[in-house]
This record gives sequence, C-alpha cells and structure tokens, in this order.
Amino acid sequence: MGLTHQSTGKQVLNEMFNVQLNTPDEKVVALAGNPNTGKSTVFNSLTGMNQHTGNWPGKTVTNAQGRYSHKDKKFVLVDLPGTYSLLANSVEEEVARDFICFGKPHATVVVTDATCLERNLILVLQILEITKEVVLCVNLMDEAKRKGIEVDLQRLSSILGIPVVGTNARDGVGLEELKNTVHQVAAGDMELSPLKIQYGEELEEILKTIESKIEKVVEEQINSRWVAIQLLNGDNSIRESLSMFLKKHLLDTKDLDHCLEEIEDFLQEKNLKQQEVQDRIVSSIVKQSEEIHKKVTKIKNEKYNQMDRKIDDVLTSRIFGIPIMIALLGIVFWITLEGAEYPAGALAAFFSAMEVPISSFVLGLGAPEWLHGILVLGVYRTLSWVIAVMLPPMAIFFPLFTLLEDLGYLPRVAFNMDSFFKKACAHGKQALTMCMGFGCNAAGVIACRIIDSPRERLIATITNNFVPCNGRFPILISMAVIFIGGTAAGFTQSLLATSAVLGVIILGVISTLVVSKILSKTILKGLPSSFTLELPPYRKPQIGRVIVRSIFDRTLFVLGRAIMVAAPAGVIIWIMANVFIGDISILDHGAAFLDPFARLIGMDGYIIMAFILGLPANEIVIPIIVMSYLATGAMLELDSLEALRELLVANGWTWLTAVCVMIFTLMHFPCGTALLTIRKETQSFKWTFASFMIPTAAGIIVCFVVAQTVRLLGLV
Repeated sequence: MGLTHQSTGKQVLNEMFNVQLNTPDEKVVALAGNPNTGKSTVFNSLTGMNQHTGNWPGKTVTNAQGRYSHKDKKFVLVDLPGTYSLLANSVEEEVARDFICFGKPHATVVVTDATCLERNLILVLQILEITKEVVLCVNLMDEAKRKGIEVDLQRLSSILGIPVVGTNARDGVGLEELKNTVHQVAAGDMELSPLKIQYGEELEEILKTIESKIEKVVEEQINSRWVAIQLLNGDNSIRESLSMFLKKHLLDTKDLDHCLEEIEDFLQEKNLKQQEVQDRIVSSIVKQSEEIHKKVTKIKNEKYNQMDRKIDDVLTSRIFGIPIMIALLGIVFWITLEGAEYPAGALAAFFSAMEVPISSFVLGLGAPEWLHGILVLGVYRTLSWVIAVMLPPMAIFFPLFTLLEDLGYLPRVAFNMDSFFKKACAHGKQALTMCMGFGCNAAGVIACRIIDSPRERLIATITNNFVPCNGRFPILISMAVIFIGGTAAGFTQSLLATSAVLGVIILGVISTLVVSKILSKTILKGLPSSFTLELPPYRKPQIGRVIVRSIFDRTLFVLGRAIMVAAPAGVIIWIMANVFIGDISILDHGAAFLDPFARLIGMDGYIIMAFILGLPANEIVIPIIVMSYLATGAMLELDSLEALRELLVANGWTWLTAVCVMIFTLMHFPCGTALLTIRKETQSFKWTFASFMIPTAAGIIVCFVVAQTVRLLGLV
C-alpha cells in the first residue's frame, strides 16, 4: 500500500506546517542556516514588511513566513529555526528537519557565514542528504574580505553540485542573483548533482541493504537513503515524523521492522555500539566539511579574529566580565529612564487634554454619569496610563537591547552567567531571557523559547518575573528617591536612591537563582542540559533595521497585549471605587478586609488592593494608591514627588513601608500581559497558576521577615 499525492505536498504544508498558498503556482522556499549567519537579514531583505510570525503548530518555536515576487512568480519564504545540525537533538532541529523533508519546499536556501564556513558546511551536507533542490547562500562576504578570507564560490559550487551565491545581505549585495538562482532551482531549470557523503565501508554496506527496503515503504516520497541514515543513527523521533507526515502507521510496517532488526544484527555482528555508529556518522560529515573548507577557502590573515578575541578576554573575563555587564545594563537603564521621561510626560499631557473633548462627546450623546465614569474615568484613564508609561520606556529599551544583540554582546552575557545558572541547575541561556525581562516580562517569557529543554524553559518562564520590568521601575525609583534618598540632598540623594534600586535588582537576580534551584530540586527535577554557546564575531549593527525590528516585533506586540488586559481592568477599577455597599465603596471594603494581613508584611490594605487592581499593568499601582487615599473615585497623578511624599506620610508611610513596597513590587504575581503570554507559551493553566503563586509567595515571605525583624529591633 503506497502513499498518495494527497497525503503530501500542499496538504501537508497547510495542515502540518500552517503554510497557506494564495495561488496554486506559488513556490515555497525554505530558509535554513546556523544562528548568527545573517539568516534573518536575508529573510527581511527579501520579504520586506510582507511577513508574519507565529508558532509552528504544536511547538513553542517561532515560525516566520514572508512573501516576495520575482520574474512574475510568487514565492513564500519560510524562515526555519536557526540550528547547527538536523540530528533532532532539540525542537528547533526537529522542526527544520521535518519541514525540509516532509514540507517538500520547491527550494531550500542555506545561509552560511563566509568567516566560519567550515562549521556551517556541516548543516549544508546534512540538508543535501534530504533534498537536492538547495541553494547555498554564502553571506557576510564583506566581513570575510575585511578579515582577509577568500572563498572560491565557483569551486565550492562544483564540489557540492549545487549553485552557490555570495551575498552581503545587510547592504543588499548579491540578493538579486540569489533570487534569480532560487527561481531557476524552484522551476527545475537547473541541473543539480549534490555531493553524497560516504560513511565508510561497513556503514555503507548496511545502508545499501536497508535503503532498498525503506524505499518500498516510502515509495520515493522522501529520500530513502536519508531515512536509512537516521535509523542507523538511532534517531527515534524519525519514526513518529514518518507516521505523522506521510499518514502511514509505520510502527506496524513489517518492512521497517525488518530494517531495524537488520541494523541490530549488523551492530552485534560488527561488535558496534549505537554511540560508535553515531560518532562515525558525525565524524564523516565533519571530516567532509573540513576537506571542502580547505579546498575553497584561503586565509590571508591568520590573525583575522585576534581583535575579537582580545575584546572577549576583557568582556568574558572572571574579573571584568560581570562588572562590565552590570555597568552596561546600568547605562541602558539610565538612558531608558531619562529618555522616557519627556515623551511619557508629553503622552500623559496629550491624553489628559483629550479627556475633555472625549468626556463632552460621551455626555453629549446623553450617556448617564455611570457610563461616562466607566468609559472615560475607568477605561480611558487606565489605557492612557498604560500607554503613556509603557510605550516610551519600551520604545527606548528594546532598540538598545536589540542593538546589543546585533552587536554580538548578548551571547557574552550568557557566557558570564552560565556558571551561576549551572549551580542553580538551570540553563545558561536563562541570562538572556532575564535581560529581556528588564524591558518587559512578557517579552522575557517569549524569549524563553531559545531554551531547548522543556524543564529548563519552564524554570526560566516561572522565574522571569523576579526581574523588574520597566513598568515596575517608576514605583522603585519614586520609593527610593522619597524615602531612601530623601534624608539627603543633591548627589548623595541620587547615589542613595540609585543604590537602593540596584540593590532590588541584585535581590531579583539572587531570587531567580534560588527559586530556580528549588524548582529544579522539587517539582521540576532533572539534570541541567548541556548546550553549545557560540560567541559570534562582533559586527557593526544596522541602526535602522534594529529600530524597525524592535518597535514592530517587540514594543508594539507587548503593548497590544497590555491594552487587551488593561481595558476591562479599567471597568473593574472604576466600579470598585464608585459602587458603595452602605456608606463604603467596594474598594474600601476590600482594603479593610486585607489590612490586618497587609500590616504583617509592612504595608496596608490599600497598597495590597492597588497591587491586585494593578494586575493589568504595574504602571497603575501608584495612581490607584493615590486614588484610594484621596477617595477621588478615579485614578489621578500628583504634580510632584514632594506632593506624593506628603500624601504617603500623611497616611502612615515610613521608610519600612517603602522598603516593603519595593520588595513586593519586585516579588509579586506577573502582570496580566505576562500571565496571558505564559498561558500561550506553556499551553497550561497549571504552570500559569504556578507562575502567579511562586513569586507572590516569595514576596509575602520576604516582606514578612523584613517587617517583623525591623519592628523587633525597634528601628521604626
């Protein structure tokens, strides 16, 4: 019983990979490559703004697709996850492998880095085992030239038996030739004879035997030699993929079972272990890559990467690595907070000015006061606060963060923090997700996709909230300036306030490591996984692309989710402040109920209510506190920090209250946007609830210990 055409091709693209073709003659092109080869730049340059992102069906791996036209033909470009191989050791490798094999793209473009071609060729050779419709894009040719590296593209094409195109995607060099070549390969107008790797006499002997039998099972729908190699390599996931994508119950297929039996007999006869076979397969690919690299590459300057190594000696050293990292992070925070002050003020003034005509319009329609209160004083003011306070810092922080990423510094951060996370039984890449969390915890949670291990990805997701996002910094800064630095003046005041905020950040990092350790030893037991961390060469970042990518992919994405949560919350806040039971509002009732508990942890009932009602966004916590103390029934902001200090002190605040508020600001449940993102990423209410409870419980415990210790010592 063979495979039908209906079970492959377009149907598989639509059902399994969520690739929708607008027209029957539209060509599908896969874009593969190692991380840090400029693959995303090639993708963005070809597709422009005609692209969208999502997740691969059933996976937490990003799926980016875009469209472009060339010579009256339309192409769908599918950006596969960056990976070093197709051995299916991670979700990314499995996704890339399955799409190339079962998605049957009309062409596969493999993007490589001309400055480290030898390593990149390993992936190229593996892809050539699956399909012959391959175009090799040797990118960063300008970087190679600058470093004195020459690549003979013509000879490389002759050896591999596929077309090779040299590009500098950042400047658009070679992209027209790349599109021409892809057009020819996708149309079948080019003669291709890809290189076939030889794995040694013993392995080739068994491969020939089982390949003929596998061919009966797959019936030329996929490369039978490649399937044979995967089975010989002990890749268990390949059977699942074959069954899923080819609609065949291969687990029950006798021919396949016979193949597996022959492999077992072969291993016993040759006295080989599975690991030895895997080593032989990998070493054959690596050796072939080395030989090709020697034939096509000429290095004029053997010390071409000496400058990068000298910089790394400083940035990743045990002495200077961490201090430089903290200093750079401090500079990013300072630029973010200082730069956001004026646009945030301008946005707040704009929204405040617009409130008058909006109120007049709503009342002019004959709307009752309660509806005006809900829509304008509730929803509109809440949205105004969220947008005015969130947008400017994110619009500054994310481009700066992306700039460091484009420059090549972020992998150095992961390198510096790896030993700490290893001791906490967590993943070194968690350092990168933490850095993203400083801008927005929702974005930090999304960044956890880079961690391959599901267990360690969950740890990073749950603990990301211990990193204060830009929405919590206004609370931290105002408390630090008013109550910690308030006893001094001038430079001393700034120094004390900055030290207090830095202390909270350090507490957050320590909390992340401690909770990660606890989780890894309890509900998320397991050994920390190993991973390959590449330190890519430093590159000149493209400012324009950085700004566009960070604004659209990160800032507006996160802000959109925040608005979704904030709008209904505005209704709830207004109702609680304006609906009375007896002579007391629901808000006052809630605060009175929570007050005994709040006093135990160094705060009062109104503060706890503000944190609860501030679930949509941390930015509105202080306005809710002010609204509660002044009993205005609507959120508002005081004119100055001095006015805020007078109001808080008049309501019984001390330095201990401020410290506990700072601690609880750091350690409490994620905002609504982050919780929504956690739910989408984990596909689990259980882990979303755990992400809610764990930081909250930690905050309550720490605040209780601090408050009771200070009171016992008589310091307040």
